[in-house]
Formats: sequence, structure tokens, C-alpha cells
Amino acid sequence: MSRPPAAPQKAPPAASQRTLPAASRLLASLPQAVVLLEPGLRIASLNPAAEQFFGQSLRLLVGTPLGDVLSFSDQRLRDRLADYETPVSAREVVVTVKGRGVRRIDINVAPVADTPGWQLLTIHDNTATEALGDDSGGPDNAVLRGPEIMAHEIKNPLAGIRGAAQLLGRKVADKDRALTELITLEVDRIASLIDQMQKLSRRTTAPVEPCNLHQAARRALDVLTAANEGRPQRMKVIEEFDPSLPSVLGSPDALVQVIINLIANALEACGGEPSPRVSIRTRFASGLQLHTSDSGEPVRLPIELRVTDNGSGVDQAMRDHIFEPFVTTKKSGQGLGLPLVRKLVRDMNGRITHERDEEGGLTHFRVHLPLADETRGRYSRRKPAA
Repeated sequence: MSRPPAAPQKAPPAASQRTLPAASRLLASLPQAVVLLEPGLRIASLNPAAEQFFGQSLRLLVGTPLGDVLSFSDQRLRDRLADYETPVSAREVVVTVKGRGVRRIDINVAPVADTPGWQLLTIHDNTATEALGDDSGGPDNAVLRGPEIMAHEIKNPLAGIRGAAQLLGRKVADKDRALTELITLEVDRIASLIDQMQKLSRRTTAPVEPCNLHQAARRALDVLTAANEGRPQRMKVIEEFDPSLPSVLGSPDALVQVIINLIANALEACGGEPSPRVSIRTRFASGLQLHTSDSGEPVRLPIELRVTDNGSGVDQAMRDHIFEPFVTTKKSGQGLGLPLVRKLVRDMNGRITHERDEEGGLTHFRVHLPLADETRGRYSRRKPAA
């Protein structure tokens, strides 16, 4: 019995017969900010990524001179943009975005074919990339590994000094006892400083597991509430939690410590404001990815925890260095709190960024974390941190 002939396979339609996506849809899909400039360097249109970069909508930006929302530190580059016939490509350009502060960007500007005076500007924001990038092996680590070698040698003599001061305090007159107490307090302060540096230099990481981010946040708030009990002008932290968020992959204790540090800093930063305000928010921020250094596999970091305060913010000259050790704006600060926070976050495969909203008068610290169900198998048995 013969088989019937096979049905002929249809060939895919020729390129000229296929329906191609509209140019506007293609632009809207790009992760890079794209801005169409009309003659006079005015904004004629832009894609959603550009709206996000500028923090303003298309409706508000159309017709606005580019210089009103984006100022360049190098005037020569601004002059080059005015020459609409010449393509421009620049890397690591320092700019100021209106209401959003200083950014470090890559730009490309090209004239629009057959349309004199019109230009297409593309922007890649390196600021977030730098904050999310791998910084292992940098100078921070070289500085912080000293305590691994010296802690034992330093802390043993400190214990002897402290014991001698306490013994001496029992024998001296009351008027001299304040000096022995000062010695004891200073020894304790130095020992505490060494402990913090040891935590920063530690190469091993805490095991990660599925964590409820909101439980960690509320535990941190309970600790801060108890610590501030009885103090005048206690400030209530505003909670903006998304109850639908799934579990993150992290260390419960490390999460609590991170949140305590960030909120405590925020409370202190706006303590002198007429109407101080601190908030903690959680949300799902889709699309954020990180290529980890140990595996090379892309890891999504879609869960965001944001701590915001309305204090005056960090001095602009120091904003790029706040996660470095010994950098602080506090008179009595040691500059180790935020470096420790960054280490704890990175040990959980997360990233932390800092952003100042000048127009709104707000400072944001954002912690981005991976989902437990996506990353547990790959990273629950990670290599020790370098």
C-alpha cells in the first residue's frame, strides 16, 4: 500500500512580504536611551529608556532645549553637538541631569540622513553599571586585609591595657578615676574598630537560603525602635511594602544588619530637618541583571529594597566614594558602616546603589537582590568570597 505524497512545505515569506515592526516599536524596545533632536538641539522625541534616564515624561520634554535637562562638564563636547553634520562619540562623559544629579555616560550622536539639522542621540548610563559592577581585587580589599594579619597582635595587648586600667581604677583617687575610665573606653573603641574591619576583610561568606525580605525589615525596625526607646523626637519610619514579593536568596542575619545600618544612617541624616522623613519600600523591579564574576551566568536582581530620607544628602564630591572604607561625613564616624553593608549585600549576590534626587530633596539607597527560586541551585554552594 503506497503512502500518499507528503504535503509540500511552505517556504517562509520573502523579506519584502513580511510585516516588519514599526520603527517606534523598535526604539521603545531598546534598553539604551535614545533622543531625537531637532535643529537647535531641542528634544523632538525620545524612547521610554530616555524618559527613565531623565526622570521626566515625553510630554514634558518635547520642545525642551537639551541643555536645560542635560549639562556637560566639558564645554568642548557641547560645542561639538552644535555641529549637526559631524557624528560624535564619547566615553565616560560627566554630565549633570536636571533633578537627578551627576552621571557618567557614554554618548553617540549622529546626523539624521537627508534631514539637515536633525540628530539622533543615544545615551548609556554607566553610573548604575559601576555601582553594580565587580569591584573585587580593588584597593579596598588590600586595605581591609591588614586586620586579618594584625588583629591577633593588636587585640592581645589591648586586653592587657584594659585590664591594667580597670585594676588601676580601683586604687586611684576619685578625681583620677575619670582618666582610667577614658583609657578603658578608648580601648573598647579601638577593639570595636578592629572587629568591624575584620568583618570587612573576611573571605568566607554566610550561607544563603530563601528569606522573607519583609520579616528581615520588620526585625530591623524592631531593633531600632528598642534602641531609641525613651529618646525625644523619635521618628517613625514609613513602610511601603509589596506583600506579593516572593522570597529572596540571602542570609537572614545579614539582611537585618544591612537594613539596620541603612535606616540608622537615614534617621541620622534627616534628624535636623524641620519635617524629617524616612521610608523603606520594597518592590519588583524587572529587567535588572548582573553577570557574576565566579560563574559568568546572568543573574536577575528583580527585588528592590529602597531606604529614602529627606536629609541634605552626601556632599557631591564624596558621593562616588561613600562605599569605600574610612570615607565618612560624620564627625565621630569611622567610615566602615556602608563598606560593610556593601560587602554583606555582595555576599548575597546582590548589589547596592546610592542616588541623590536634588529636585525632590531625597537620598535613596537601593538594594537589589536575586529571587530564591531562580538562583538557589546555582549559588547556595558558592565559592568563598575573594
